[in-house]
Amino acid sequence: MLNSKVPSSAGNRMKFGVIIFPGSNCDHDAHWVLGQVAKQPVTFLWHESHDLQNCDAIVVPGGFAYGDYLRTGAIAKFSPVMESVRKFADKGGLVIGICNGFQILTESGLLPGALLRNEGLKYICKPVHVRVESTDTPFTQGLKKGDVMQIPIGHMEGNYFCDDATLRQLKEQDRIVFRYATPDGQITREANPNGSIDNIAGICNEGRNVLGMMPHPERASENELGMTDGFRIFESLLGAMVKR
Repeated sequence: MLNSKVPSSAGNRMKFGVIIFPGSNCDHDAHWVLGQVAKQPVTFLWHESHDLQNCDAIVVPGGFAYGDYLRTGAIAKFSPVMESVRKFADKGGLVIGICNGFQILTESGLLPGALLRNEGLKYICKPVHVRVESTDTPFTQGLKKGDVMQIPIGHMEGNYFCDDATLRQLKEQDRIVFRYATPDGQITREANPNGSIDNIAGICNEGRNVLGMMPHPERASENELGMTDGFRIFESLLGAMVKR
């Protein structure tokens, strides 16, 4: 198991909530990492409930919420739990959406833009490299700008798109958090696995308390998985909570 330096004293503990939708398949992965690796209190949140159980941070996990039958995230946004998540985020609550969770956050209006079918129209599942573009978020405050991390992806609709005005705003407000890159940190077309505009792999909201990202940090959080870079995001989040 990963040797982490996450806060462990009772006063520093942070309660996480992991949402379960019909079709979620990464909820238990996130729950395991937060509870067993990060050693933090964590609970599952049912999609039909409004109760966020006094959590300090919410994880909207990957998977295929409602089977993606209409459009990825389009049905999940109507779940009672997402109504509570929107209110929670509006008050500054910490929310991270991973893969399908990112799609749900855009559909819910918590993040701008949309996730389209991958360029090439094929499902992609492989490790990729992402470069840290902004450290001005709770999720990345413990990282360094320009850091390159290896984290896996697994998606069919990971092609981030937004209009020119939105892209300009994301850049001006330093809200592009991760970009797909080469192992040595170059932003190239070849490093872009899905065709995302400007190689975008993750963005945050204006309040900087909501993060959406396509790569799966929970799948890169233990030595046994062959990758541990993803855990740095959870460490950063816990560190930010201590500073609060």
